[in-house]
Amino acid sequence: MRHPHTHTSPESGTADERGPRGGGGRGPKGFGRGPRGGRPGPGGGPGGAGRGRGFGRPGGWQQGDLPSAEDAQNWFTGRLPDGWFDAVDVTVDREEITVIGTLAGVDPTTDDAQAEGRISRFRAETRDQRIAIAQEAQARYQRTVSWGARVGDTTALFTHLAVPVMTRLRQPERAVLDTLVDAGVARSRSDALAWSVRLVGEHADSWLGELREAMAEVDKLRAKGPEL
Repeated sequence: MRHPHTHTSPESGTADERGPRGGGGRGPKGFGRGPRGGRPGPGGGPGGAGRGRGFGRPGGWQQGDLPSAEDAQNWFTGRLPDGWFDAVDVTVDREEITVIGTLAGVDPTTDDAQAEGRISRFRAETRDQRIAIAQEAQARYQRTVSWGARVGDTTALFTHLAVPVMTRLRQPERAVLDTLVDAGVARSRSDALAWSVRLVGEHADSWLGELREAMAEVDKLRAKGPEL
């Protein structure tokens, strides 16, 4: 029985297939800055000018700061050339849109080596077109576009972002990460933290989905409110 597996190409993260990166590649508005590009002052807004929209949720981001990407699935479905994919999955967060398509006309039962070769050929043949589409999507959604392809149980990501996330942990929490490192599960505390996040995602997927939907509804309502 074959098991699904995902691999990343050695060239993953190259900018040529993503188009121009928003905020220097560190988020659409720049890493570590407020929603309008300036550093938030003491008042919570840029330059300390009060609590502007964009600081309603810890972390300095909310729906009103970026163009809505609710229609991204439909946009890519309509924009991608006919004959590329039998199906396409579009995943969106605040920094990135990931587009993974199931290659059309390829036997899904093909072995892993053939599948990887077919995906590699698709990547090379469609590079220029994908760059153009990524640039259009970047202008529309203000997010980086990353690509991937799937054949049967084999999925390859061509380009994707690795976004730094800072956190502070107390000793009991650090001990959890150190245990994973000492046991050889992870190479470093950073790897251990990423491993832990993936584990939570796998085991709490339905709950996280409901939580995201609830937050999206709150953000929509907040974005409709008056500017303070």
